[in-house]
Amino acid sequence: MSKIKILTKGFFKENPSLILVLGMCPTLAVTTSVNNALGMGAATTFVLLMSNIIISLLKNVIPDKVRIPCYIVIIATFVSMVDLLIQGFVPALSESLGVFIPLIVVNCIVLGRAEAFANKNGVFDSILDGLGMGIGFTISLVLIATVREILGAGSFMGYQFIPADYNILIFVLAPGAFLVLGFVMALMRHIINRVEAKRKNKMCAAK
Repeated sequence: MSKIKILTKGFFKENPSLILVLGMCPTLAVTTSVNNALGMGAATTFVLLMSNIIISLLKNVIPDKVRIPCYIVIIATFVSMVDLLIQGFVPALSESLGVFIPLIVVNCIVLGRAEAFANKNGVFDSILDGLGMGIGFTISLVLIATVREILGAGSFMGYQFIPADYNILIFVLAPGAFLVLGFVMALMRHIINRVEAKRKNKMCAAK
């Protein structure tokens, strides 16, 4: 697989939330605002990137029988770092995200990339994979949060532009999160299927 494909596969074709359906807990919980989505996406991308690097470097040293506990220790180290940084420099974001920052430790996206990719590939490819999956996760969070914040709160990144009387409150609640997630997932799959169909048609025409 080319370097570009390793980096970009997580954006759309293998998007962690919208295609692989991983990391649903933060996807549904923190997408009430775009600011929260960006904060969670950035924190998860940092942990993905750093844990992929370390696990790729140590893949021949870590005994196979204890690799999962070792991965969790490595991931927990970087989660603790990012949690303390957010508490120190962006306390408002830390308060908004609450327990979901520490829960990155058990996020299936992070552990899944460690087991499926970083454990089997070199450092540079693991960097690209972690960065791509992190950006893809952030894209999905921001897409969902944008719809929920505009419809549910009448604002975008905290800027209010729709009067409160016209807000649809269900979109800032759990049912609204499921509704928006379902529609965004369906739209993403439709776009990917259309692109794949066009690519196959071009290949058939070329033959």
